[in-house]
Amino acid sequence: MKRPLVVLTGPTAVGKTKLSIALAKAIGGEILSADSMQVYKHMDIGSAKIRPEEMQGVSHHLIDILEPWEEFNVVVFQKRCLESMEQIYDRGHIPILVGGTGFYIQAVLRGIDFTENEENTEYREKIEQLAKEKGPEVLHEMLRKIDPVSAENIHANNIKRTIRALEYYELTGEPISAHNEREKERTSPYNFSYFVLTDDRENLYARIETRIDEMLSEGLVEEVRSLKKMGCHRGMVSMQGLGYKEILEYLDGECSLEEAVYTLKRDTRHFAKRQLTWFRRENAVTWLDKQQFDYDEEKILEYMIKELGEKGIYEKQQ
Repeated sequence: MKRPLVVLTGPTAVGKTKLSIALAKAIGGEILSADSMQVYKHMDIGSAKIRPEEMQGVSHHLIDILEPWEEFNVVVFQKRCLESMEQIYDRGHIPILVGGTGFYIQAVLRGIDFTENEENTEYREKIEQLAKEKGPEVLHEMLRKIDPVSAENIHANNIKRTIRALEYYELTGEPISAHNEREKERTSPYNFSYFVLTDDRENLYARIETRIDEMLSEGLVEEVRSLKKMGCHRGMVSMQGLGYKEILEYLDGECSLEEAVYTLKRDTRHFAKRQLTWFRRENAVTWLDKQQFDYDEEKILEYMIKELGEKGIYEKQQ
């Protein structure tokens, strides 16, 4: 018998958090954050981290587990996530993987094995040095030449993933996008439902604008300023996150606050678009278009519970 797993994902600012709480309460679930920023302590506003009072008694995992200067990547995520899932199963609960990082979700859902890729440290050091001297765009251009599919999916500022893709090609001679495509076809070790919450593009973009305005009024600039005082700098993976990178540029005097906010809003819209592209390429996905449910959370929840019942993931108590 495969064990149950529920995935709830979708683009940034679509409303996953609220729906995930309602779902967890309905099915006796515990939430695992599939987010590359919410793992970090002291990074609350820019990561749109759920507040303890919003959790409504639902257990959340993989939030506030690392300092901003600690290393975090898909391998660390996969290990920590699987450990937490074992504990959730032991408690007789259903794990609900919630967040917008598609690659992290895929790593757990498909049981991807990352151990086969030995690191070529000499090559890695060489291209890391190149990025420091000439900037991330140079690496991104190198990637575009050997693996245009990955270059399309990975933002130029995501140096970590760009380096990994270049390194993989150097080690194996094949594009990492081909490897990822193969991994995607792996049979999942879980009895799962994979929900993607989505909305009309204009509504989504309006929500993104509003969310960023709220972050600023809640003190995003102060949050980044205090991280800077702790010694956080742009060379850290954590500070490459949307909201942190742009405000850091403003605090370093490289642009005005107005320019930083403009860039943040634009790049967040682009990020949402890339997320949707990723989810469209996933198979066995159930799309939840908020428009088709007349923006009624209850209707969406009922629909999800019905699917979980049909798949034998959750049995409604009579």
